[in-house]
Amino acid sequence: MALRQTSTRHRIGFFGSVCLLVATAALGGCSTTKKELTTGSIPRLSKPVETMTAPELTRAADSIGSAYARNPKDRNNGLAYANILMMTGRNTQALAVMQQVAIAHPSDREVLSAFGKAQAAAGQLEQALATIGRAQTPDRPDWRLYSAEGAVLDQLGRSPEARDRYRMALDLKPNDPTILSNLGMSYVLGGDLRTAETYLKSASQQPGADSRVRQNLALVVGLQGRFPEAEQIARQELDPQQADANVAYLRSMMSQQNSWKQLAAKDSKTDKNTN
Repeated sequence: MALRQTSTRHRIGFFGSVCLLVATAALGGCSTTKKELTTGSIPRLSKPVETMTAPELTRAADSIGSAYARNPKDRNNGLAYANILMMTGRNTQALAVMQQVAIAHPSDREVLSAFGKAQAAAGQLEQALATIGRAQTPDRPDWRLYSAEGAVLDQLGRSPEARDRYRMALDLKPNDPTILSNLGMSYVLGGDLRTAETYLKSASQQPGADSRVRQNLALVVGLQGRFPEAEQIARQELDPQQADANVAYLRSMMSQQNSWKQLAAKDSKTDKNTN
């Protein structure tokens, strides 16, 4: 299994980035108390960060970063700032932010889960698993933490365990689009594109599914050679600049010498020979 994870990730760079956008989103936002919701004042943004262009994300990061700098212990600004830092690729800085917030709020489940997200984004996968494990409690299991744990396990090449966590999350939160998308992308890692498409289609049809879920679906459809359909999906809900960028990535992947199916078949054969 580890060999397949290494080769497919090395070859499919865009897949990795898209998968992580959805998978890590599951780490954000556990239940909060009324007191927690009223602490801190996050600057108002013109639109959801998931739909922002690169310049808009930079401006938003500057605005939220200024609010965070005034009070580094504030949980709400810290969570928002770390999230947008990761969206702009500043994972080391996001980890430093969450370390400070976690020190100030050591028993806050949302803070711990976001800390685990930052650790995973910075490549500290084993530490992320431990942090997420501390946030989970047997008497009050949280579906977001199960999904977050699954995302990290997938990155560690332990996809069967990851899928178990996603299904545990679905038991608590049936038909959640983020969990279904995570589960679908886990099957992509295993080279099972048909099963992946089934879960991603279901995810995209759920209320609350955002554009990242549909971008993952576009990727899986494109990897199966149905590029016109993939392009149509990829252009939904995005501005022309973002859509063109995503379609360009899809086109570059389709033009690779070896198709996904060939690569997955080769990895599957290698796995059987090593078992």
